Amino acid sequence: MSSAIEQAIRQICEEKGLTFESVIEAIESALAAAYRKDFGEKNQNIEAEFDAATGGVKVFDVKTVVEDMDLEELERLELERRERAEQLAKDVEQARAKGQDIPAVSFEEEAGPRFNPKNDLMISEARALKPDAELGEVIRTELEIPGDFGRMAAMTAKQVITQKLREAEREIVFNEFKEFEGHLINGTVQRREGKIILVDLGRVAGIVRPEEQVRTERYNSGDRMRFFVRQVSLTTKGPEILLSRTDEGLVRDLFEMEIPEVAEGVVEIKSIARDAGSRSKVAVFTEDNQIDPIGACIGQRGTRIQTIIGELSGEKVDIIEWNEEAKSFIANALSPAKIHHVEIDEAAKSAVVHVLKDQLSLAIGRGGQNVRLAAQLTGWKISISELEGGEIVEEADGALPENPESVEKTAATPEAAEETAVEPAPKEEVKEAAVEAAVENQDSSKEAEAE
Repeated sequence: MSSAIEQAIRQICEEKGLTFESVIEAIESALAAAYRKDFGEKNQNIEAEFDAATGGVKVFDVKTVVEDMDLEELERLELERRERAEQLAKDVEQARAKGQDIPAVSFEEEAGPRFNPKNDLMISEARALKPDAELGEVIRTELEIPGDFGRMAAMTAKQVITQKLREAEREIVFNEFKEFEGHLINGTVQRREGKIILVDLGRVAGIVRPEEQVRTERYNSGDRMRFFVRQVSLTTKGPEILLSRTDEGLVRDLFEMEIPEVAEGVVEIKSIARDAGSRSKVAVFTEDNQIDPIGACIGQRGTRIQTIIGELSGEKVDIIEWNEEAKSFIANALSPAKIHHVEIDEAAKSAVVHVLKDQLSLAIGRGGQNVRLAAQLTGWKISISELEGGEIVEEADGALPENPESVEKTAATPEAAEETAVEPAPKEEVKEAAVEAAVENQDSSKEAEAE
C-alpha cells in the first residue's frame, strides 16, 4: 500500500495533469534548495533523491572529475580575464560618451584551462575518494543531514515546489495546444476585455485580437464557436494562444471536416480568397473524371455547403473549378459574371477580362469585391473591360470614351485593395437589384447541378 505522501503526490498529478516524475523532480529540487539554505557549503553542488514510498531523503555532492591544475596559474588567468572584461566595459562607456561606434565584442571562448570548484574535482582528489576514478566521471558523495530543516528552509522548499509545478503545468499545456496550431479548435466565448475576446479552451484561455474578428459577427458570452489556431507561444505568464475567425485556414479546415472527398484528398483545394464576413471564393480540383468537384462540395440539396456557411455565420461561399489554363481559371474565378473573353500578359502576369455591358457590375462586384477576390484567388492582376454590341468600347490607348453612362476600367491585384477597384456608376436601384438577383440565380443553379 502506498504511503500518504505518495497518495498526495498522485492526487496533485491528477488535478494538474502532471506526470508523477515531474512532481518528484520538483520535490527533489526543493529539498536540495532547503539543504543548501541550512546545511550547505559554498563549493557544494547539491542534489537530492526522494523516495515517495517511504518519504526518505538522500543528499549528494555531485562533481565531475577533471585534470589536475595549478591553482596559482588558474588564479592568475582568472585575474587577467577580469581585467580584460573591465577594460572592455570602460572602452564601451567612453565610446558611448563620445558618440562613437561601440567596439565589437568577441564571445569566443578564451584559451586556457578553467576550473569551477563547485562542479569540478581534480583527479588527484577524486582518486583519494575513489581509487579507480577516471577523467569525465561523475562522483556523487552522499552528505549527512544533521537535523530537521528550519523555517526559512521550509519556506524556500515551498516556493521551489510551487514554481516547478507551475512551470511543468505550463509546459504540458503548451505542448498540448501546440499540436492544434494551424488547425480548428472548439471554444466558448468567455468575455470581452476592451477590443479583445477571451475564449475558454478548457485549461487555458485563447485570445482573439480585433484584426482577427469578423466585423459582422457578435461574440456573446457563452457562444460556442470554432476558431482557427493561428499561433501558440510560451510566455513568462504561460501559454499564449492566438485565435482567428478571419483566417483562410478556417474555411479550408471546415471544408476538410464537412466534405469527405476533400478530407480524403480526392478533391483538392487549390486556393482560397476571403473577405471575412462577406464572401469567400474556393478553387477546387480533382483528377478523377467521375467526380464533380463543385457538386461534391455543395452536397445533396446544398447540405454540405450550407453547414459551412452556417459555421461562417452566413458568409457566402463561391466554389470555383480550378483550371491549369489561366484564361479559363480567371473566367471561372469571376463567377457569377459571364465572361466574353480573356486576354492575358504572361510577362506582367496580368489579364484583361472583357464582358458585356449587362455583366460589368456583376463582374466587378459591390465595392470591387468580386474582381478583388478573383485576383487573390488566381494570383493574377485583373482588369475588367466593357463590351457593347459585341465590340470593345474603349479607345486604342486603353482609355474609355467619355460617356456619362460608361464604367471606368477596374483593376485588381492580390495586393490591391479598394483603391484599385472602382464601383460601377450608379444606374438607379433597379440595376443593383438585378445584380443581386443574378447572384441568387447563380447560387440556385449550383444547387440544381449538384442534385
